[in-house]
Amino acid sequence: MEYRKVSIVIPVYNEEVTLESVLEQVKKANVLNLEREIILVDDFSTDRSREILRKIQEPNIKVIFQSENKGKGAALHAGFLAATGDIAVIQDADLEYDPHEIEKVLRPFFENSAQVVYGSRYLTPTSGLSFLHTQFNKLFTGVGNILMSQKITDIMTCYKAFNREVIDRVFPTLESKRFGFEPEVTAKVSKLGYKIFEVPISYKPRTHHQGKHMNFKGQIDSLMALIKHSLFK
Repeated sequence: MEYRKVSIVIPVYNEEVTLESVLEQVKKANVLNLEREIILVDDFSTDRSREILRKIQEPNIKVIFQSENKGKGAALHAGFLAATGDIAVIQDADLEYDPHEIEKVLRPFFENSAQVVYGSRYLTPTSGLSFLHTQFNKLFTGVGNILMSQKITDIMTCYKAFNREVIDRVFPTLESKRFGFEPEVTAKVSKLGYKIFEVPISYKPRTHHQGKHMNFKGQIDSLMALIKHSLFK
């Protein structure tokens, strides 16, 4: 498959502090000479994020405003359906993931004939994740590997990239509106027989006060989504 264009999808919810910075960094990131499309999806922010986004007037940037707060999964769904790139990659707006590492996520499409690439926080010596977060994610990913016949290390990573074939086959079928997006998209990709290629990435987590991390309910919902979409759909 020939790749000419990449879409970078950025879900936004109350990110006034980092929004302008992440956008500038994404605009400068090395995308291996691909044409660049940036899609920002605001999930009904209540801070200045929407005000900042309304000022953007650039031909290669699309801004989508959700009519209500629907969740990160719903924002990503909207962004990917609006994407026109041959590859689309997710970039969180909070800068826990470094936009300069988008290049790492893109390379396997060219060098390894990958169709799905995840950036793993666990393939680096220090991931910055807490002990409890690490143990939950390892358990969650381990269960996912058994159910989905994959060999990955980080199912909940933000950095996920898909080529056009996968986007067209998988994203119109997605149902999860919040954190269930991560296991659902992984399960559906796996059921269609796609191998997930992983690359090591860095990670700089914010504190719980600064960031919007998954709570216990979110963990249970994600586990239920994993089981549902791996076994029953």
